[in-house]
Amino acid sequence: MTHESPVASRSLQGAVLALAVAVVSTASVLIRYAQAEGVPSITIAALRLGFAVLLLTPIALPRIWRELPRLSRRDLLLAFGSGTALAVHFAAWITSLEYTSVASSAALVTTNPVWVGIASVVFLRERVPPLAVAGIGLALAGSLLIFAAGAGAPASAPQPLLGNALALFGALAASAYLLIGRGLRERLSLLAYIWIAYGIAATLLLVAAFASGASPTGLSGTAFMLVLALAVGPQLIGHTAVNWAVRRVPATVVALAILGEPIGAAALAWLLFGEAFSGAQSAGFAMLLCGIYCASRASQSGHPDARGG
Repeated sequence: MTHESPVASRSLQGAVLALAVAVVSTASVLIRYAQAEGVPSITIAALRLGFAVLLLTPIALPRIWRELPRLSRRDLLLAFGSGTALAVHFAAWITSLEYTSVASSAALVTTNPVWVGIASVVFLRERVPPLAVAGIGLALAGSLLIFAAGAGAPASAPQPLLGNALALFGALAASAYLLIGRGLRERLSLLAYIWIAYGIAATLLLVAAFASGASPTGLSGTAFMLVLALAVGPQLIGHTAVNWAVRRVPATVVALAILGEPIGAAALAWLLFGEAFSGAQSAGFAMLLCGIYCASRASQSGHPDARGG
C-alpha cells in the first residue's frame, strides 16, 4: 500500500489554494463584462447565487433532509438573517463595480476580517490579540487612503466615493454573514449551510430584481454564459477549493494566499481594462492588504465561503 509523500501532499495543497485564488480573482472582471452586456447588478447577484444553488442541490439534498429537521425556530431565524446579509453583500459589492475601479472594490470588499475582529470585541466581548489590533488599525488607515486618493480612470470609475462606500458596505454585510453563521455551523455541515444561505440570498435577490424591474430573463447568450461562469468558477470552484485547503493548510498561509484575490483582480483589470492607479492608492492597497493579513493571521479562523469574490 502506497502513501502520498508529505512533499506531494504539500504540493497538492499549494496547487489547490493557488487555483482557488486564481479563480476567485476573475469574479470582478466577469461582473464587469456582464454589466457591459447590459445585465443589471442586482440581476447578476441573483443569478450568480441562483445558479450556484441549482448546481449544489443534487449534492446537498441528502444532507439537507437529515440536518434541516434538527434546526430550532431560532436557528431558522438565524439562517434567514445569514442569507439576508449575504444578499446585501453581493448586491452592494457587485453594484460598486459600476462606480469604482476593480482594484479599489476588490480590496475594500475583502476587509471583512477587520470588521469581524471589531464586532467580536464590541458585541461578543472576545479578546483580540495585539496583532489583530495592529492589523485592524493598518487596514482602516489603508481604506481611508484609498478613499482619499480616489480610484481608477474617470471612464472606469465615474463615482469612486460611492463605489468605494458600496464595496465597504458589502464587506460589513459579509462580516454579519460570518458572525451569524458561527453558531449555525456548529449544527450544520458546510454544504448544508451554504445551500441554505445561498438559497435564501438568491430568493431575496430575485424578488428585489423583479421589484426593481430588472428582470433576470431575456439575457443574451454571452451574458448568460458570463453569469453561469461566475456561479461555477468563483462561487463554487473557487470557494470550495479554499474551504478544502483551509482544513489542510496553516491558517497563516491561507490568510496570505487569500490576499491574492484583490491583487489578481487588480492585475486583470489593468491588463483588460487599462485601469491604473496612483502612488497614493498603491500605498493604500499595501497598507490595507497588510492589515487584513495581520487580522486574519491573528484570528486563526477562516470562513472563506463568504469572501468578496
